[in-house]
Amino acid sequence: MTMHPPPDLDLAGIDDLLTPEEKAVRASVRQVCAERIAPHVADWFERGEIDDVRGLVKELGSLGVLGMHLEGYGCAGMSAVDYGLACLELEATDSGIRSLVSVQGSLAMYAIWRHGSEEQKQEWLPRMATGEAIGCFGLTEPDAGSDPASMRTRARQDAAGDWVLDGRKMWITNGTIADVAVVWAQTDDGIRGFVVPTDSPGFSAPLIKHKMSLRASVTSELVLDGVRLPASAVLPEVRGLRGPLSCLTEARFGIVWGSLGAARSSLEAAVTYAGQRTQFDKPIAGFQLTQHKLVEMHLEYTKGLLLALHLGRRKDAGTLTPEQVSIGKLNNVRAALEICRTARTVLGANGISLEFPVIRHANNLESVLTYEGTVEMHTLVLGQALTGIPAFR
Repeated sequence: MTMHPPPDLDLAGIDDLLTPEEKAVRASVRQVCAERIAPHVADWFERGEIDDVRGLVKELGSLGVLGMHLEGYGCAGMSAVDYGLACLELEATDSGIRSLVSVQGSLAMYAIWRHGSEEQKQEWLPRMATGEAIGCFGLTEPDAGSDPASMRTRARQDAAGDWVLDGRKMWITNGTIADVAVVWAQTDDGIRGFVVPTDSPGFSAPLIKHKMSLRASVTSELVLDGVRLPASAVLPEVRGLRGPLSCLTEARFGIVWGSLGAARSSLEAAVTYAGQRTQFDKPIAGFQLTQHKLVEMHLEYTKGLLLALHLGRRKDAGTLTPEQVSIGKLNNVRAALEICRTARTVLGANGISLEFPVIRHANNLESVLTYEGTVEMHTLVLGQALTGIPAFR
């Protein structure tokens, strides 16, 4: 495929709302993605395997994007908007790469940073920030997705004070390559989180294969068969669902931005292709129906970007609420998926080829639409906020 400069999609002038420092962060991540990931990601997706994934994680650590919005412990301590822009650029390359970074920084690292002991933070966060250690986050189970309170994974404390964990987790990003897993389990004292070194006896993380989405991502099952941990392994600062849900809110913020990266990449491909593809003696970009598609895609992308930026400014101001994150996740992922589907129609049969990024982004977003809260769950969150009436059951 011939490479062309991407079209200018900032007709609304949103770049004027960014600081020079924010633009510099975006440019740095975009350059690394263009040089290190973009030339290979379609092949990784087709094969369902990332070459030298540990080396890639270390490069991302050197870039400073792992836990980049966290303070201290070797983390970059950057703003929420900086982090959002990084997620957008990562997902413009591939949702699987953004997922890797999100799970590392906004789930595993954030759980330890927010709820862990000082000993746990010192042991894991500096190495995770550099990519020397990889983390995963074990909440979802084969029979417990949108209802995490029904999880069956169990942790019991024996007479010596050790914890013993038994259970299974499913659809866990980074699981097979992780050095540490943050695992949530039922206890006699409610749901608790545990920091589990993956070399613990009884822990295994078989790779999930046969995926048609997020193929450039390591997805795993976690099996805990009598995993014995010291008393110090529990996250001391939180009990109940508040712990994992706080982490999910953190990760969903990255999806609000990241999904727009997939949308932008697909929109760029559609605009470029429409200007080059000739039918009936003129580029298809010259036909009214094609222009209508391009304009509708651009409008949805622009609105989503404005929403993401607004939520990012609120997060930096300390005023962002979980309901507002639900607005962003619900709107932007749905809009991004529709942009990818429409872009596919502009490319016609070429739209299903991995020579172009569109079908890869569309397939990936089918997973992003479901994880970190389904459309139905975010709808009910917002329905309760509007009416004051919970309708979850």
